[in-house]
Amino acid sequence: MILGPTYSEYEREISLEGGRSSYYPLHSHNDFGLDLEDFTSHLNDEIDLLILCNPNNPTSTCINRKDMRIILDVCKQHDIYVMVDETYIEFTPNYEEVNSVPLTAYYNNIIILRGTSKFFASPGLRLGYAITGNADLLSHINQYKNPWMINSLAEIAGRIMFSDTDYIQKTKDLISKEREFCYKELSNSKQFEPFLPNANFMLVKILDEGLTSSQLFDRCIKEKMMIRDCSTFPFLDDKFIRICFMNPEDNKRLLQVLMQ
Repeated sequence: MILGPTYSEYEREISLEGGRSSYYPLHSHNDFGLDLEDFTSHLNDEIDLLILCNPNNPTSTCINRKDMRIILDVCKQHDIYVMVDETYIEFTPNYEEVNSVPLTAYYNNIIILRGTSKFFASPGLRLGYAITGNADLLSHINQYKNPWMINSLAEIAGRIMFSDTDYIQKTKDLISKEREFCYKELSNSKQFEPFLPNANFMLVKILDEGLTSSQLFDRCIKEKMMIRDCSTFPFLDDKFIRICFMNPEDNKRLLQVLMQ
């Protein structure tokens, strides 16, 4: 089971391995937040794996650790394993409330995936890692993994990244400030409805009846700026876009292009 709308590669990878996916929809009338009671009622013995993107792409919503514990308890009852993709976790304003790593000490049905491509702006390194307390799963991974998963340059870069506290703090401060600015600006616009973001991006609904996501995409491209046309995400249509937060000058320019 996958929460939708979300990153399309989850369903694709499952399909390539011969699996079948079902979606639990998040709704705009609930600001794409998770209705925990209703969601857990849909978990059953037919499900082998639950995939959660936290913060979720493209909605920028979060599941806090208290609710994640409840989800894990219900999944345990139905023998469901839980994969939590925390690719954007470092951007969250309430990291300690959202971070699921402490749960790996108490639950053996969870694995957390993280990477460096977003927060540290280094997609070319292909440096990611997983966290789990399940010794059997670790043994299984070690048995089948490629023996050269991380190259020496990525290892060196990773050591530098995670110890660069100055960069980490400056990035958190920048994203926090620009996230608040962009959300306020679009909230005051009659053309758009932004959804409260928790990551380095924000989902925005287009209220202008004569405007579509593809038209806005083309408008931005002409100004050498790129947004995400969200019409291809499950449960979204051509009235949704996703923008990422950049430096102040670029954010102001993007907002001017969107609201012209």
